[in-house]
Amino acid sequence: MMERKLRVAVVFGGRSSEHAISCISAGSVLTHLDQTRFEVIPVGISPDGAWFLGTGEPADLAIRDRMLPTVDGTGVALALPGDPTRRELVRIAGDRVGEVLSEVDVVFPVLHGAFGEDGTIQGLLELADLPYVGSGVLASAAGMDKEFARKLMRAEGLPVTDTVVLRGKDATLSAAQRDRLGLPVFVKPARAGSSVGITKVAHWSELASAIATARSVDPKVLVEAAVVGREVECGVLEFPDGRVVASLPAEIRVMAKSSAGWYDFDAKYLDDACEFDIPAKLDDDLTTELQAMAVAVFRSLDCQGLARVDFFVGPDGALTVNEINTMPGFTSISMYPRMWAVTGLDYSTLLSILIDTAMTRGTGLR
Repeated sequence: MMERKLRVAVVFGGRSSEHAISCISAGSVLTHLDQTRFEVIPVGISPDGAWFLGTGEPADLAIRDRMLPTVDGTGVALALPGDPTRRELVRIAGDRVGEVLSEVDVVFPVLHGAFGEDGTIQGLLELADLPYVGSGVLASAAGMDKEFARKLMRAEGLPVTDTVVLRGKDATLSAAQRDRLGLPVFVKPARAGSSVGITKVAHWSELASAIATARSVDPKVLVEAAVVGREVECGVLEFPDGRVVASLPAEIRVMAKSSAGWYDFDAKYLDDACEFDIPAKLDDDLTTELQAMAVAVFRSLDCQGLARVDFFVGPDGALTVNEINTMPGFTSISMYPRMWAVTGLDYSTLLSILIDTAMTRGTGLR
């Protein structure tokens, strides 16, 4: 008898400002999952949070003529009960309400941002006793919140950017904080990614507008001192046997045609305004140091499965941690799968390792 394929629910979309990027990532994952090993169940979450049987066609989850994809809510409405005795997706509308749509063995939550990458869906999956790719509740929540990620990294002696946290609708920088941070600064939502809501401020007259832009995404705002240096990223991967390994790093270089002059949303996804060195052109000792620090960052938040750690490399080779991403992008241009490809793991093998690690780890205290 042939062994049954593992049923993998690939969950994408969601309620965050990174909804479209999640869709694009999921399209790439659907393309590269090993169809000989896995039976894939695409699950789309609409921008208002409703769950549907999603499209299995990667082309439907791609950018077309600068138009971003979305989960439009036209599929079969479903839910994942938080019941550890079921592990099923069930219909919740129409004539067949309550009918089991499919059993699920493992979930790949290809979700970026709030209500997906921040520990919320991880909590649901823990309740449902369903193994899932990526970090658990605590690491996901801490990794999503740039304030607390920095606090945990700083507690481990890791070098992080100088930041001021603004809470409350009227909060702004004091004169002393302006003097400390200097110019330019980056103003960003505390709990968002894909450069959504971020503004580079070169003059203090621009600060109020930048804070308002960030607050439109998240009421908690970070104002961060600019760091002079090269932007270098490194992937971290946990294997089923518990090994945690860093990839070869990659460098991002923003070209002159970028309207913002830095690695913003349009430069990443729409304008083809970046060049990449994969691997980054660093000497061997610095590469080894950066890889070791990426693993240290991973462990400082008690991450699991995978992460991408972003650094600034100063002119003197000094490393500063910019941030960690516990569910990095999986689009065709995303650094995480590209770094692992150069390191020696093709996209399909990388996905298989992530799923195998999730199955080995399971759920609950560990």
